[in-house]
Amino acid sequence: MTVEPLAMPTDSAAWPGFVTERSDTALAAAREVVERLKDGTERTPIEVLDLWNEGETAVANVAGFASFFAEVHPDASVRDLAEKKAQEAIAFVTERGQDRELYEVFAALDRDELDADAGRVLDHVLRDFRRSGVDKDDATRDRLAAISERMTLVGQDFSRNIRDDVRSVRLRPEQLDGLPDDYREAHQPDDDGLVTITTDYPDTVPFLTFATDREARHAVSRQFNSRAWPDNDPLLHELFELRAEQAQLLGYDSWPAFDAEVKMIGSGPAIGEFIDRIADLADEAGRADVATLLARAQKDDPSITEITSGDTAYYTELVRREQHDVDAQHVRRYFDFTKVRAGLLDVTGRLFGIHYRERKHTAKWSDDVSCYDVYRDETRIGRIYLDLHPREGKYKHAAQFDLVTGVSDTQLPEGSLVCNFPRGLMEHSQVVTLFHEFGHLIHHVLGGDQRWVAFSGVATEWDFVEAPSQMLEEWAWDADILRSFAVDESGEPIPADLVARMRTAEDVGRAQRVRTQMYYAAVSYVLHLDRPTDHDEAVRALGDRYSLIRPLDDTHFQTSFGHLEGYSSGYYTYMWSLVIAKDLFSAFDPSDMFDTEVAGRYRDEVLARGGSADAADLVAAFLGRPYSFEAFGRWLSGE
Repeated sequence: MTVEPLAMPTDSAAWPGFVTERSDTALAAAREVVERLKDGTERTPIEVLDLWNEGETAVANVAGFASFFAEVHPDASVRDLAEKKAQEAIAFVTERGQDRELYEVFAALDRDELDADAGRVLDHVLRDFRRSGVDKDDATRDRLAAISERMTLVGQDFSRNIRDDVRSVRLRPEQLDGLPDDYREAHQPDDDGLVTITTDYPDTVPFLTFATDREARHAVSRQFNSRAWPDNDPLLHELFELRAEQAQLLGYDSWPAFDAEVKMIGSGPAIGEFIDRIADLADEAGRADVATLLARAQKDDPSITEITSGDTAYYTELVRREQHDVDAQHVRRYFDFTKVRAGLLDVTGRLFGIHYRERKHTAKWSDDVSCYDVYRDETRIGRIYLDLHPREGKYKHAAQFDLVTGVSDTQLPEGSLVCNFPRGLMEHSQVVTLFHEFGHLIHHVLGGDQRWVAFSGVATEWDFVEAPSQMLEEWAWDADILRSFAVDESGEPIPADLVARMRTAEDVGRAQRVRTQMYYAAVSYVLHLDRPTDHDEAVRALGDRYSLIRPLDDTHFQTSFGHLEGYSSGYYTYMWSLVIAKDLFSAFDPSDMFDTEVAGRYRDEVLARGGSADAADLVAAFLGRPYSFEAFGRWLSGE
């Protein structure tokens, strides 16, 4: 049978009706499934699960769809509408998870009558009922429902505040000294003679990397690291308290304990142990990294006594330029956005045995967005959207969003990459980010041919989801691969020796960056575990313990740390996944990055299986052994 992708409105005025109709129809179908499951009809275990799968598909068609447009649609009224539809979906899932009559239908099933995949579905359904409080008394279930509803609203407010709070700094033109010519050309003085630098990524990242004026860098960094302050501070307090209460009502010691139960790491205390383990591994080298930056800073100004968050990018860039002959401004002339995007599609197509066909006339939510159908041989297996430039009201970070969750013979997987890149020349770090985020998108598509929607796409444990994306970053560092699309204005490819120096220069500050990641992980973990009354004080203390880089005074990093909403206490995930990513990449031959046997096996054993098995088993199937820290340790030591 032919499965068609989602058709979006061609008329901007039709968007409210489109969002409402798709959301309401799907939610009505999900409610109908619940009623049918409880109607007393005698069904076999597999018939019950097939019917449940219909309902889960309907829920996915509201949740992902609505959450996505709440973050990206250009019309604020459509974003608000999508938020409400996402709230309705979450409220339904909470209500369904506490339905004892429905729970009894599944509790009565004989697991021995199911195959391994269906049995895994049943195990997950029963687990999720328990984690929803189905076995609690009426008063507790009512309170859990109220908590869920409030957490949804608070989380949406938190994310919206970050998205909408675009700050700016007004600077004299000479304070842009050091910035690339195209950046300065795009930032002309206004009538009062001053230049506006915003906290959007295409403004802030180059400024902090290249601006020679330390005072100006610090001014921009302060604004960037105080977005959504003070509005998000009370929201964080409320969110942490709500999560803690939910966990305690369900019988857990803390929110991290509740959250970690369904992840690879397994327990709350193990998060803290992992953070300390990685921080200790990176400590000595990290301090040496900071000493190198400080020594370089003191050449400019002997009175500088410490490296701050407003200095790190600038002095890292200077050390790379002076010690390794890598000038990021020179490097960026090889990375024209349009060529990078085309190269990304060529590289991933060749690697995974797929190809893309652009759909130029397909209706989209913004003219900035490009659309491609994904094919394996002549079979369309999904659709992707690339929404890669900033605009007002749009999600401010970089992420992949599900638009449609794939179900075999029912609906194609569709997803969107949402980033905030410049339209002209890119930093190589932005190229790496693009490859990383595209890794999530390709995982969503390749893993989207599943019978059970619960296992479709990026449906593995949450502390594994970054590993495939982190591994794909390696293809943005290979000289031969880069030379296939990284060319300057004259068409000259990036020199291989420059790429080699870039790789060596990337070692500058590696251990310090690992320590910074552990600082972020500690913030997400400790704020949830301890729920301090003063977030600023707690975050400063965690910085002293883990970061090695002092945050600037009068900043409030946590209020703009969007991962506190989505990842909650689990930001350790990025480093946990990196341990596995380095091990996954060890199976590839760096001299043959497109080895069809290895790449095909990785595609089929890891990506295409979605969440149909535990992540550790997927990795072991590909590597032929359990994952280990060995490859990560070699990388951390610079080998």
